[in-house]
Amino acid sequence: MKKITIAIDGYSSTGKSTVAKMLAKELSYVYVDTGAMYRAVTLYAMRKIFIKEGHFDKEALIRHLFMISVKFQMNEKTGIADMYLNGENVEREIRTLEVSNFVSQVAAIPEVRKLMVKKQHEMGKEKGIVMDGRDIGTVVFPDAELKVFMTATADERARRRFEELKANGDDVSYEAVLENVQKRDQLDTSRKDSPLVQAEDAILLDNTDTNIEDQFHILLQLAKDRIFGRC
Repeated sequence: MKKITIAIDGYSSTGKSTVAKMLAKELSYVYVDTGAMYRAVTLYAMRKIFIKEGHFDKEALIRHLFMISVKFQMNEKTGIADMYLNGENVEREIRTLEVSNFVSQVAAIPEVRKLMVKKQHEMGKEKGIVMDGRDIGTVVFPDAELKVFMTATADERARRRFEELKANGDDVSYEAVLENVQKRDQLDTSRKDSPLVQAEDAILLDNTDTNIEDQFHILLQLAKDRIFGRC
């Protein structure tokens, strides 16, 4: 069966990662959460105090990039690949609101993006991959056979993210999460290097009022159409 590249882009907290994982599992494809890669670099910068509220030493982070190793490793208990930063499992830490507050700034640095895109190209060179992020269909894999751009209202995305954080035991307020979502939208769409934008040939999926199961079946049908040459 022909293997294809599936690129899923969109705004934060639209459920890209969740549905991408489901799709990859169904197709027996490799799944890559590019957002986790940028979050890991952000965590590194936070630990080194290169970035904190009101301060960001971009040059220091750039100088340290050669010391940063990010890779995915399968978690046998969950059946999902976790993110490892320099050999340490940081899957839990990178999902916090603190990291979310800084990740868009880190991801806007051209040197960081260049390094991550290089790694992403290596992961997807054999196709048979589902990759989600902000610039997969526009920069990383502009020739992907299937491109999807996911969106939803900021209020709905903040609600989903808030419930996820609360379920993980994080002490956060809905207002803080909404502010984070809106701030990330502004930073992601206005950065000079690879801004968040829908590729011309991407299919728009507004999932404000669509549950995850319906989203999965929509994407699965789109993928099958391309795998079997029906479009």
